[in-house]
Amino acid sequence: MGHSERYIEDVKQWFGEFKKQFKHVNNKELQTKISSFAEFLDSRDKERISTDLLALHEQVKKLYDTGVRFAEEVGGTELYQEIRRVGIGQHTLPPLPYDYDALEPYISEEIMRLHHDKHHKSYVEGLNKAEKMMEKARDTGDYDLLKHWEREAAFHGSGHYLHTIFWNVMKPKGGGMPGRDLLRQINRDFGSFEVFKRHFSEAANKVEGVGWAILVWSPRAGRLEILQSERHQLLTQWDTIPLLVLDVWEHAYYLQYKNVRADYVKNWWNIVNWDEVDHRYREASKLQWKQY
Repeated sequence: MGHSERYIEDVKQWFGEFKKQFKHVNNKELQTKISSFAEFLDSRDKERISTDLLALHEQVKKLYDTGVRFAEEVGGTELYQEIRRVGIGQHTLPPLPYDYDALEPYISEEIMRLHHDKHHKSYVEGLNKAEKMMEKARDTGDYDLLKHWEREAAFHGSGHYLHTIFWNVMKPKGGGMPGRDLLRQINRDFGSFEVFKRHFSEAANKVEGVGWAILVWSPRAGRLEILQSERHQLLTQWDTIPLLVLDVWEHAYYLQYKNVRADYVKNWWNIVNWDEVDHRYREASKLQWKQY
């Protein structure tokens, strides 16, 4: 089964579970969107859907957001708990929202297959194992290896979450400029988009060893900041929300760019999905903590 077909099957399975959760909920808006999504799937054969995975991905996000909003409105119910919860050791590898070769020529198909199917998968498996072992420690009262499993959870969990963001902040025919609100905030916090872009690129180029460049929203400071992370979890700053992330581990570029990380970083700007970054900014900027 190819990537497109596997993604479509994953979506159908998710949609089946989603419908079960809301089967008896009497909410016109929600039920209308569920019906519309069902029609969206039924009215297109696999071949047609597979040519526009981004459109399908956007439909999934809209339906999920509606379900979450409804669950929040009814307030603290079991339904809300269930839709927002991943069980201990039950994390799954998210499908790419586009084909493996969709980001060429900037990132090759070979890199995307290895990066997603091998590296990201290993982080999901490592996180699940760490969570289960910590659960076992709680059940048995034996915490002798807790330090090890906490480290494993930090490393693999950060790897899983950052990669999940990474796939979605890229898209075919991306690049360009962010939306009005985010652009205004970038200009305010960095002086201009070009200054921000240079700063972010330099942060990516100067990560020591392997890691990430990360644009974050800081609710405590009320502004955007650019951070580096060594590996996945070192040198990060707590109480911030990642908006845009760039993976500069060697497995993200070496097969194509060899040791010239700067060329990879330069070309990556052509596939940035600013729509997704704008969405993350709008949601993150709702958080405004007391400033210190």
